[in-house]
Amino acid sequence: MPVLERFFPAAEPGRRRRTGEEPMPFPMGSLPGYQQGTLAWDLPEMIKMVKLVWKSKGELRGAKHRGVLESEDALGGSAGDARVRGQTGVLSERRGSYPFIDFRLLNNTTLSGEIGTKKKVKRLLSFQRYFHASRLLRGIVPQASLYLLDEDYLGQARHMLSKVGMWDFDIFLFDRLTNGNSLVTLLCHLFNVHGLIHHFQLDMVTLHRFLVMVQEDYHSQNPYHNAVHAADVTQAMHCYLREPKLANFLTPSDIMLGLLAAAAHDVDHPGVNQPFLIKTKHHLASLYQNVSVLENHHWRSTVGMLRESRLLAHLPKEVTQDIEQQLGSLILATDINRQNEFLIRLKSHLDNQDLRLEDAQDRHFMLQIALKCADICNPCRLWDLSKQWSERVCEEFYRQGDLEQKFELEISPLCNQQKDTIPSIQIGFMTYIVEPLFERWAQFTGDTPLSENMLNHLRRNKAKWRSLLHKQHSSTRSNDHSGQVTGSQEQTLNEEETP
Repeated sequence: MPVLERFFPAAEPGRRRRTGEEPMPFPMGSLPGYQQGTLAWDLPEMIKMVKLVWKSKGELRGAKHRGVLESEDALGGSAGDARVRGQTGVLSERRGSYPFIDFRLLNNTTLSGEIGTKKKVKRLLSFQRYFHASRLLRGIVPQASLYLLDEDYLGQARHMLSKVGMWDFDIFLFDRLTNGNSLVTLLCHLFNVHGLIHHFQLDMVTLHRFLVMVQEDYHSQNPYHNAVHAADVTQAMHCYLREPKLANFLTPSDIMLGLLAAAAHDVDHPGVNQPFLIKTKHHLASLYQNVSVLENHHWRSTVGMLRESRLLAHLPKEVTQDIEQQLGSLILATDINRQNEFLIRLKSHLDNQDLRLEDAQDRHFMLQIALKCADICNPCRLWDLSKQWSERVCEEFYRQGDLEQKFELEISPLCNQQKDTIPSIQIGFMTYIVEPLFERWAQFTGDTPLSENMLNHLRRNKAKWRSLLHKQHSSTRSNDHSGQVTGSQEQTLNEEETP
């Protein structure tokens, strides 16, 4: 964080930056078409930028390593290695290298490269579809230049965005209204709302291209770990960043890191957990030595996309290095195996009252806690939304269990559909994982309306799952009793028929 703050000085702790304050150390006119104090683009300039994007896209095809655009960034990477090391020292991964897990991977066929190619083509076509359908290229100049990428939103989606800070935000409805582009739409809006485009002088076309990459690298066939989950976590993170106890001290760098980490924290998730990758000897498990395998993969993939899109290429290398490292720290914190580590540390800070949010390290730690809360906040949502998420995550568990059974592997905990019911899984998850974390979060925020609302939903949802579990047990006992009666009746009939 000190490196970021050196180039992007934040307002003093507890004070918001005044209108007109200069956030950047270098001239505002460094981007073409940029005007002081606004983000005004005229149509010819915007079309020129789009053409530049397509020109760079052609150059990308000839790059030897994905995620690295300059030859010096390829130092340390080998042709057969999925990792690429840049001058920053952070290993990135080529996008599209790890398709979803299924029997083709377990059988070690050569189809993975084909799948990766299809994914790349799909992503590029998605980018083309956006610009060909855009009003911008049809010659219609938008009235509000700041929201160039918002002009194609449906009215209902725009109305939902005006309430994006509400906890009852329905991400499933929003995803339908945006035609499956909830993550891209939401992030474009939040980057505008928080003033990040202006502060970091981000090019909106490049930002959109990067967000399309992230969204396309989530696998829609995953019931739970998909782009909608990423959008849901991002919306929750936005709500947490607005909590007064935290918001009064956050810098623009903190906010951008929080939103980027939330959006990309599960990118390219294969739909199975770490133990599955380890016991099937997946190359990712070997690559990361069985430690935070998925989280490391999400982080390195995100670094690759940042470099490929050149979203931050105009910033000093020290800044981009700091951003990449802190993104890794945030994403790695979502490893559920580290839950107790963070919980004990948070409890110690709260009990000793020694959190100093003026300090960058303490702010970063609370960003880690906020992301962990956002990642597992489903039980704290309204019942209708929470129930959908619960059914989705259990469906993903059951699919893994079916895959393990098919290949005669030991079925992982919570993945046996015959033994592990949705109510029992959710009750255990709420009791041992969610409740302890959110009770400490409420203690940190000072029992704000949002924290009280989340805890109330959590208690009500847990009670409903217990009621459903009781009904399941009652139904099971009733069926068992019915089966016993039927068996005795058959025995009586057989005795009567015996001469």
